[in-house]
Amino acid sequence: MQNKAPNLLMLIMRLTILLTLTVIVLGAYTRLSDAGLGCPDWPGCYGKITVPSDALAVNEANRQFPERALEADKAWIEMIHRYFAGSLGMLIFVVVAWCIKKNITSMGLPLLISATVIFQALLGMWTVTLKLMPVVVMAHLMGGFTLLSLLCLLYCRLSNIQSRFGEPVYSSKLKAWALFGAVVVIGQILLGGWTSSNYAALVCTQLPICEGNWTNYLDFKRAFDFAQSGYDNYEFGVLEYPARLTIHVMHRFGAIVASVTVLMVVYQLWKLDRAPHKKLSAMIATVLFIQVSLGISNVVFQLPIFIAVLHNLMAAMLLVSLVVANVVVWQHKPSEYLVKSKV
Repeated sequence: MQNKAPNLLMLIMRLTILLTLTVIVLGAYTRLSDAGLGCPDWPGCYGKITVPSDALAVNEANRQFPERALEADKAWIEMIHRYFAGSLGMLIFVVVAWCIKKNITSMGLPLLISATVIFQALLGMWTVTLKLMPVVVMAHLMGGFTLLSLLCLLYCRLSNIQSRFGEPVYSSKLKAWALFGAVVVIGQILLGGWTSSNYAALVCTQLPICEGNWTNYLDFKRAFDFAQSGYDNYEFGVLEYPARLTIHVMHRFGAIVASVTVLMVVYQLWKLDRAPHKKLSAMIATVLFIQVSLGISNVVFQLPIFIAVLHNLMAAMLLVSLVVANVVVWQHKPSEYLVKSKV
């Protein structure tokens, strides 16, 4: 049984990561289909654990929440997202409990993952109770990406992924680019979340930056006012055109910076001239190409929901690939032979 336990744990870890990606996709679909307030309460829906369906229940729901009449389609989108998120939380706690009980890894990372799950649940509640306040919506998005990154980090540790990459000594330049690339991608995801939560995705409809004299409309003060207090409801956004344009333009500039930075990471990995590193390099480059193509498609085709959801998914995949790259180049321990030879 002891030999099978690690294999079973790794299988559960894979399922957990897959479920996390599913929840991220469902969250993006919920947001993009304007279903974030499909259920005006939390964690249930109009006071029920499922969406009210019969006429009596619907009438009661509308009586309790007169400001938001029940729209079953949107309510179900929201509740399905919550069901998957709740299942993910329980599965993660199983993984964390297993790791701690069997002392498979240090307690720090599993406990951090647990804290992230709890805080993410709170953000999900605040997203509803604060009526889609942009800073909370963005934080909820980043919570999902953070949870995915931490789970992938745990998976890398449990699978000893460094052993697949041989025993090279990584340069400080490669380490710096890998870390910088991850930071820039996180920043770009934050900009993407801020763009989406402020409903600024369709402000600019031309490439490469924006149409017309867009420089005359820039308003950084209002665009990045994270408080935005004093509103009863933030659905469909509360910012004026100049602020939304500024957010959108900064997201596009961020995409340029992120693309160049990630390509430098790709180049540094490829230069090692080792098969596993070239494979990782090619994977990162492929994800980046798809992500940029999806971003352009969002503009050209006016944000079709399928492409927009895929854009969120590929952002998650790009972050995961850079997490793996950083695990490889930063946590790898050279063999005793290499340490002695350097001395």
